[in-house]
Formats: sequence, structure tokens, C-alpha cells
Amino acid sequence: MPRVLVVGSANVDFTVALPRLPRPGETVSEGTLLVARGGKGANQAVAARRLGAEVRLVACVGEDASGRDVRQALTDEGIGVEAVVTTAQAATGTALIVVDAEGRNQIAVAPGANRALTVADVDRREADFAWAEVVLCSLEVPLATARRALECARSHGALTILNPAPLPDRGLDFLDLADYVTPNEDEAARLTGLPLSDLDGAATVAAAIHALGAGHAIVTLGAGGAVAEGGDGRVQVPAFEVKAVDTTGAGDAFNGALAVALAERQTLVRAMRFANAAAAVACTRRGAQPSLPTRDEVDRVAGR
Repeated sequence: MPRVLVVGSANVDFTVALPRLPRPGETVSEGTLLVARGGKGANQAVAARRLGAEVRLVACVGEDASGRDVRQALTDEGIGVEAVVTTAQAATGTALIVVDAEGRNQIAVAPGANRALTVADVDRREADFAWAEVVLCSLEVPLATARRALECARSHGALTILNPAPLPDRGLDFLDLADYVTPNEDEAARLTGLPLSDLDGAATVAAAIHALGAGHAIVTLGAGGAVAEGGDGRVQVPAFEVKAVDTTGAGDAFNGALAVALAERQTLVRAMRFANAAAAVACTRRGAQPSLPTRDEVDRVAGR
């Protein structure tokens, strides 16, 4: 089994499905509520586990009922939670999500305990970094913690993936620690200051991120698929056409699937196609973790 270590957030998600997204100051009623678990780190860990990897998660939850529920749910998925620490200083992270009839969303996050994951917490898990073939990080935890995780991964020879989300206003100065950087369109444009209006623009922006130090830059484009630039040149992979119900968690499905495929030593083209298929399936169901697909589901979509 491929071995994937994820460093990132763990949340509880409250998702309301509405006919349309509210405008500023407006109340839109007649929604339905879904309460589930989320957070980029936990989502990516669940995605990788359901796709066949052995997975461990480095994260922080509150000393509360939500934190206990999150830990138990991860354990039930078969994910190693020995590195999920608990703090009494903050509540478990919470996300409030609104989704419209076309699957588009608005998300507000109270990070809570996720901000309490420290560099020291990472340093205490050196054995996990030595165990991992791929280390996947996102940025709902402190930047210093994410940087340290990538440094530890590099020191043990693991492949590194940085999902730069949410992207801080001041940008990032450690892209060179990532073998793969996976921004969406908005994050890619903000990282580079370059416009991104079409596929050629996406390729240009990906090349600029590669020039900033990333081993490979993979820009995800939703229904437009994904485009990568790296030492081997440009790779472009189209999306799979589906009827989107909720796009929440699609990016995490992509990143978790990419980590599994790269740990399996798949080529970049095959890995991106596999990741696109995982994201496509995730868009067809509500919620973050409830939407994440199994290996059989992804293989069917990808035509394997």
C-alpha cells in the first residue's frame, strides 16, 4: 500500500444547500442542513485512504465533543490518528458552508484548534515522516508548521505536495520545498500576480509558479481540468463532465488522489487524470468527507 502522511486541518462542517447564494445583507431561506466532518487536512487524508493508501494525519482538535467525533471518524476510516493532538485552548475548527443549486459554494471558517498545531508537534512525529512516501500539506494550519512539515519530509526523502489553500495575503516563500504545488485558479493568479482567463493563461501562470521554485505547478481549473508545468514541460488533462451538486471537497479529493497516484509511481499524466476523476465524483454528492469516492468509483470514471 502507498504510504501518505497528511499535515493539515480537521473541522466540523455545517453545510446549507440553498436555491442560490445570498447577496450581502440578504437572507435566503428554504435550505437543508448537512452536518459532517471536514477540514482540508482531514478531507485529504480520508480521500487518500478511500483510494487505497495507508494514511496518517498530523492535526490538532479541541478538547470537546466535536474533537472526539472527528478523531473517532478518522479512526473508523482506518487513518492513523496518533499524531492528532488535542488542545484545551481552542475549540475544534468549524466551517460554515452555503451551496447553491449549481454546486457553487461560499465558505467561512473559524480555524480554532487548527491554529494550535505547532512546529514542535511536527518535530515530535519524525518517525511518521521517515515512514511516508508522500507528504501532503495545506495551509489551514500555521505557515511555520506547514514549512517545517515540508522540511522534515525533504530530510527523509519523501515526495512533497503543497496545496496552497487558503493562500495568505503575503504569499509564500517556501514553494521550493514542494515537489508539487497545487493551487486553484484564484490562488495561482494571486501567487504570481498574473491574469488567468483561459487555458493558455493557466499554463503561463503554472510556468511562473514553477519558476518561483516549485518542482511542478499543477493549476486546477474546475470544469476546465488541470494544467501542469515542470521540468518535463507542460501537461494538460481535461476534466470529466458531471452534474455538480456540491463542489465542497473537490479540491481535497484531487489532492488526496494525486498523493496516492504519485506514491504508486504513476506518471504525471495518469496521476492528474486519476485526481480529476476523484474530484469529479466528489462534485456529484453533498458535503466534504461524505462526497469522497472509493477506488472502484474513481477507476470506473477514469476508465481503468
